[in-house]
This record gives sequence, structure tokens and C-alpha cells, in this order.
Amino acid sequence: MRKQKFKPYTLQTIEIASAGSEGKAIARHEGQVIFVDFAVPGDIVDLLVYAKKRKHCFARVDKIITASSERVESFCKHFGTCGGCKWQHMSYAAQLKYKQQQVQDNFERIGKFPFPDLMPIIGSDQIREYRNKLEFTFTDKKWLADLSLKEDLTESEHLGLGFHIPGRFDKVLDIDECHLMDNLQNKIRLGIKKFAIENNFSFYNVYSQQGLLRNIIIRNTSLGEWMLIVVFKEDDTEKINLMMHFLKSEFSEISSLLYIVNPKQNDTIYDLDVQVFSGNNFIHEKLENLTVKIQPKSFFQTNTTQTLKLYSIAREFANLSGDEVVYDLYTGVGSIANFVARNAKTVVGIESIEQAVADAKVNSSINKIKNTHFYLGDLKDALTDDLIAKHGKPDVIITDPPRAGMHENTIRKILELEAKKIVYVSCNPATQARDIALLIEKYVVLKVQAVDMFPHTHHVENVVLLSLRN
Repeated sequence: MRKQKFKPYTLQTIEIASAGSEGKAIARHEGQVIFVDFAVPGDIVDLLVYAKKRKHCFARVDKIITASSERVESFCKHFGTCGGCKWQHMSYAAQLKYKQQQVQDNFERIGKFPFPDLMPIIGSDQIREYRNKLEFTFTDKKWLADLSLKEDLTESEHLGLGFHIPGRFDKVLDIDECHLMDNLQNKIRLGIKKFAIENNFSFYNVYSQQGLLRNIIIRNTSLGEWMLIVVFKEDDTEKINLMMHFLKSEFSEISSLLYIVNPKQNDTIYDLDVQVFSGNNFIHEKLENLTVKIQPKSFFQTNTTQTLKLYSIAREFANLSGDEVVYDLYTGVGSIANFVARNAKTVVGIESIEQAVADAKVNSSINKIKNTHFYLGDLKDALTDDLIAKHGKPDVIITDPPRAGMHENTIRKILELEAKKIVYVSCNPATQARDIALLIEKYVVLKVQAVDMFPHTHHVENVVLLSLRN
């Protein structure tokens, strides 16, 4: 029998109960959980249910009957379509409250280990233009909320440069304004689009794999340095030179003007050569007295001001006296390792990405830091007896894994090492709670500090201090 097609239906006068995962809000009706797009806890609404599972369903707000006291006016024209700032309609105080609650809930429900009262979350002084990196995608068929407009557009009006629609690799929303980064990025993006259209540049089509212009990546630093990378599909020397000369003359603020030719079927640039058109192939950032050299493929936290707060908390939790051996796991470009190095005897950083290890060594060199040692390898395999014999067992372990958390083999090795302290930095409190539940065999949680790195999103960073049991 053919499965019956789901028919959307309306639920009336529903109260939004809480903030949920992935930026959605949560309501309940007749024992079923409802995940709601772009609602705020405390709203009384009519809902349009557009998808249903056995134990939950998905809905969007059809009508606001009574607005929550935590609801505010969104400030971006793309809010509700662009998936970048899903909490923009919620007061910042409320955002911080729900991020703190997210940590609490994950530790209680997933971790189920004892932990002290959470320290008050550290909010961001800057809640707009706080990012130092944005990536945009070209498309020859921009996404339209109203498909009836499609036939009325000229060929050039179909062209777009913006963000992918959430969950859709093939749909790109043309962006007129973005408030996540200094306004110069808006001028650069719109300038590129206008110049490209006027000069008949072709925009990329993900299905046909045709179109010269693929992506742009914009980075900046608190020192006022800007990097722009333009990604082309083909090595069309004439068109590339035309575009790059325009950018050099139009935007003198760009100190690192680069391009990449990517003929592949995916957008990753990490296996491609970067060409310097003008200026340097790097920009610099400053964290206290530490200079960080950021190259095109370097990873660096995207909120510089909050990064300094995050690293300062990690250093404070480590409470180094100068005699300790510190292991920095998932060290990336060595930002935390180099940040704490002057307070330690030795810092050993381990990272699985070759370019990041090279960057970490460069950052030690330019800061004249001589007590760091960086190794390439997968953490579950890299913490070898030979490495430990060479540098000694760690007194302190700092770990900052990706969202997936740590491999169980890595956790087992950490338990064997019995460092006196572990400072666990995480961008995902759920996997952090899961990992700490295993570490609790030998450790006790002493401090928990959440830091908001990404205002107007549900994401939160969290730092936990664990101490070896006596």
C-alpha cells in the first residue's frame, strides 16, 4: 500500500515552552513534542505543522497571538530565511539564559555526573559584526521564497552571491546585507557581484558544474588587516586578472588579495594551491602579547574578542606555575598552546591536520616561543609511549576537540596518564558531557564556565576544569 502523503495542519493557541537544539523552540501538544522554527519561549501562537514523526513533529509559526516578553524585533532583512542567526528575534539576555541552560541540561541528562553550580555565562560585548571570517557562494539560480517571481526575473537577476539555505547544498540565498562582520565585507561582496554582472562573468551552477565564479572567503583581524580569497572554477587568466585588478584598485583595505582555481566537484580548498595576487599570503591577529599569523587555510576562532576571554579562562583554570608539562590536544594552529606556553615548562601540541601543525610551529617561531613541540597525528593513535617518554607525563591536559568530541581510545589514554588537571574546552556541551562521564572514573569536576562566542545562534562554548581524585 502506498504511504499516504502527509497533509500539513494547524494547531491553535499553543505556548512555546523552551528553547531547543539547532536553534528551534519547543512546544508540547497532547503528549507530543513540537520543534518550532523561529519561535521564542513564552510566545502564544498558532502553529502550522509541516512534518510529523512518531514521537515528535515540526512546525512553523502561523500566527503570533501573544508575543513573549523575550521577543525582540530582528535587525536583518534576511532573518527567517538565512539560517545564520536563528535567535536574532530573542533578547540577548534571553539568549544567554538559554545557552547556560543548554549546558546545565546536557550535563544533567547526558553526563549524569556531579558538578558544581555553573559560573555565570560570559556574554559578548559585541553582538553584531563580531565575526572575523565569512564565506559566500556564487549561484546562477538564486533561491526564491516565492517561485512565482521566477518568470519575471532577467538573466542577471537570477545571479546571486550569498549563503546556502539551511540543509540545502544546492540552494543559495542572495545576500544584500550581513551584520555578522564589519560592513566592509558587505561592500566587497556587493562590489564583486556588481562588477561580475557588468563584465559578463558566469556564476557557478552546482548541477552542471559550470560557471567561473565559485566562492569568496573574507577574513579580517582586530589590527585592521583584511584577506580576500576569490575561488574560480577555471584558470581563465584574462577574467581572473580583470577581477583581481578591480579588487586591488577598489578596496585598498585588503592587505592579502588571493585567488584559487578549483576545478573539482567539491568546494574544499585545503588540497589546492593559493595564488597571491597582491600583498601578503597572511594576516596577523593579536591575543594579549601573542601574535598569530593567519594564512588562507589556517583555522582561527571566528570571534576574536571572545576567543581572548575563552583562552584566558583555560589558562586561569590550568593555573600554571611555570614548572608544568602541558599537553594541548587537538591543538589546531597552536593558539592555546602558544597562549599558555610562557606560563609552562613545556607544551606538547598534537593535531591531525598537517597545515595546522605547520602554522602552530610558525606561530611559536614569530613569538620567539621555544618550549612548544607540535606533532602531527590522530589523537587516538598519537599519544604514544615514545612521545610520553620523550616529554614526560603531563601535569595538565588541555583538550579542545571538534564538535564530535573525543574518541574513546583518547579518553582511555588520558585516564592512563593521570594528569593532575584537565581543562576541557568544547563547542558542543552534549559531547563534552558524554566524554566527562567517562573521565569521571578518575576525575572530579571543579568548575564549569560557558562563553558565548556566537550571539544570535544557539551555539555555546564551555570550559570545564577537572581534577584528579586523591
